[in-house]
This record gives sequence, structure tokens and C-alpha cells, in this order.
Amino acid sequence: MRIEGLSIVIPVLEAAATLPGTLAALGPQDIVVADAGSADGTVAVAVAAGAQVVQAPRGRGSQIAAGIEAAAGPWLLLLHADTRLAPGWQDAVRGAMRDASRAWHFRFALDDGSAAARRLERAVAWRCRILGLPYGDQGLLIHRDLLDAVGGMRPLPLMEDVDLVRRLGRARIGALDVPAVTSAARFRREGYLRRSARNLTCLALWFAGVSPATIQRIYRGRG
Repeated sequence: MRIEGLSIVIPVLEAAATLPGTLAALGPQDIVVADAGSADGTVAVAVAAGAQVVQAPRGRGSQIAAGIEAAAGPWLLLLHADTRLAPGWQDAVRGAMRDASRAWHFRFALDDGSAAARRLERAVAWRCRILGLPYGDQGLLIHRDLLDAVGGMRPLPLMEDVDLVRRLGRARIGALDVPAVTSAARFRREGYLRRSARNLTCLALWFAGVSPATIQRIYRGRG
């Protein structure tokens, strides 16, 4: 069922393989897909699902900012194209929308039955509980007024999620006990330890003040 007052913003790039599952899990919602020049049929998938499509410069921060500008709802759900919200997400979101003073994230989960996946899920739960650092693959529900109050979505090429949640602060971030199931394809392809180590390196560099452009090169294996 459609949630009134909610717009879902999804940044995409060559996401034709995963976007159908993400959209199917959402159902008939107000969805804005912010594309950065996909050539694999991503836009066709979005249009077929009834989503609004906008074009934006490549980079999640720039794409999300463009999607937010095009979105109509006062509430925004920022979601990755390879993340499927589990059943029950609509009720959880409706409940969270009663409190516009906080942003909300879902529980991180992977579509992988391995022990390595379960260990990573536990590590992410600890990071969110102790450090107050949910990432973008957990989704983020936020009211426009709160987003504007902390300076909006900055057009960063990488780490836009960490940048935003740090500006929000732990006291203004709540957790929804519904899984956001993200594709584990990259972890399986690169190895759980290697990819996790690279993510931690990028986070450490961010807190050390290294530029997002430099961190992006490292994230892509070019630094």
C-alpha cells in the first residue's frame, strides 16, 4: 500500500540486475530513480516499474541530491539499488514517520547464507549500536526539515552516507528492526575480509580528513 507523504530516492548506475528486486519489494510507492548514465537497461527497468527517472552527475551524493530535489514527499527514504526491504518495512516506516525529529535506518542483512555473512552482519549491528554509524546500504528515512537543518545532502563522490549521519549525530538516529537485505555479490567476488578491510580503511581515511576523491580511488582499487 502506498505511504502518503513518502518519496523513495534510489541512486543507480548499471543496476539492471538488482533494481527489479529492489523495486518489487517496495510496491506502488512514489519512487525517484537518479541515474548517472546507465547503458544496461536500468532506466527501462525503472520506467516500467512506474518510477520517475532523473539524470545526475555520477556519484551517490550528487545523484541522491538530484533525486531529493525531484521528489515530492516531505519524508525521504534513501535506498541503494541492490538493497531489498523485507516484509514489514511499510508498518515500520509509518511508525517512524510519527517522529520527524530523528532519521531512521533498517537492520543490515546480506543475501548470503555463509558464516562470513553472519559475522559481518553482527559487526555492522555493533557499529550502529555503539558508534551510531549506519551506512547507506541500510537505507535512511529522514524528513526534509531535518535534512535541511543539518545542511542537506552534500554532492560527494563517496562517503556521503557517513557524512550525513555524522552531521545528524547519534541522538537523532533511530533503528528500525526490519532487515534491509543487500546483495553480497561484491563480498563474494572480492572476499569478505578484503572488502571489509578496504571499507574500514576508507572510513579511517575519512575521519583523518583525506579528500573524498582520494578515498574514492582507494575504494575502487586505484589508490
